[in-house]
Amino acid sequence: MDAIVIKESIDIWAVVGLGALTVVLLLFSGMASGSEVAFFSLTRSDIEGFQTRNDNTAHRVLDLLANPDRLLATILVVNNMVNICLVIIATQLVDEIFIFTGVWEFIFNTIVITFLLLLFGEIMPKVFTQANPARMAAFFSAPLKFLRWLVYPLAFILIRTSSRVSRLATKNAEISIEELADAVDLTETGSEEEQKMLSGIVSFGQTEVVEIMHSRVDITGLEYSQGYDEVRNTIVTTGYSRIPVYGDDLDDVRGVLYVKDLLPYIAKEDDFEWQQLLRKPYFVPEHMMIDDLLKEFQKKKTHIAIVVDEYGATQGLVSLEDILEEVVGEITDESDDDEDKLYEKIGERTYIFDAKIHIGEFVRAIGYEDDAFSDVEGHAETLAGLMMELKRDLPRRGDEMSSHGVKFFIATMDGRRVDKIKVEVDG
Repeated sequence: MDAIVIKESIDIWAVVGLGALTVVLLLFSGMASGSEVAFFSLTRSDIEGFQTRNDNTAHRVLDLLANPDRLLATILVVNNMVNICLVIIATQLVDEIFIFTGVWEFIFNTIVITFLLLLFGEIMPKVFTQANPARMAAFFSAPLKFLRWLVYPLAFILIRTSSRVSRLATKNAEISIEELADAVDLTETGSEEEQKMLSGIVSFGQTEVVEIMHSRVDITGLEYSQGYDEVRNTIVTTGYSRIPVYGDDLDDVRGVLYVKDLLPYIAKEDDFEWQQLLRKPYFVPEHMMIDDLLKEFQKKKTHIAIVVDEYGATQGLVSLEDILEEVVGEITDESDDDEDKLYEKIGERTYIFDAKIHIGEFVRAIGYEDDAFSDVEGHAETLAGLMMELKRDLPRRGDEMSSHGVKFFIATMDGRRVDKIKVEVDG
């Protein structure tokens, strides 16, 4: 029959010695566990508080934090060595007091001792330390600095080994954009603006110029043959600081006029040859990635580019501001007005979109995935083009179409061109 029996003859001094050693080891285990939480839970304000102090304790804490890998290795080495010794000593202490038969020896030496070790050596110290990590870090700094010196050889081996394993494990590891985007979606940030910014950063390297450019029909340009008075009127009316200049049409862009270059000649007569101030235009392909374009902007010290297709025809215009808005969101200034907005939310799931908005920006605005309409959009790049693909004909005012849980209503037309589209997203 299984039983636990207390020994008739117990060596009191052995029990006292082993018991005292068990308590000491349990305290060391708690210190190691608590110090890990204390040091690695310090906030920026806690660290700045230590930096403003001029005492030995603060210097010790900052010295330990200066090499976090070595600090963590020291804590792990000490904690594991102490726990191993603790299990051995505790088992001997139990054997000095009790005689076991059957499964009781397993229960005591494995389950009970492990439970006590976890409770007093891991859980309670961590919970207690978490309440005030700065104070506990200061308290543990002196013994930890001594232990860091004591176990340095073992800690050094642990750091080198883990670094080598980490390099081997991550050597061929690659994170796809989809996985990174999923991680961003699962991230809880302080505001919707921060979430949008993170999403913009993730998709930044996967966005083409054609997705953010101003289309050809929206370009405000100057004819090369225009008089100076007309040029000044255009500048005042539009408020643009850089305006492309073309010859016969927009496929013949001859340069870009920087308004600041006109300032010394602002009072000149209508026959002033303003064309001599043109700067050389910078042409980019429509499928160029915007992160590459940003690098080119920095390299060439320019802020504007003319977007052309494979045949060299002008497709649109892109600026540095357009690129930055992909990350930080819409940038507005005193010259912007409500007419420049590409969409307006008028209900819980109802919007009014400018038909020229790019499909990628449209799907993001309504909370859909970037490829949500990839099976129906064909070669369309704008919302107006998507309407033509859905109808398979020229859209007219009042037309209604549906796709992927979204209802489209052609609200207004500008001649034969779709102007505004009302969109209702199913809840």
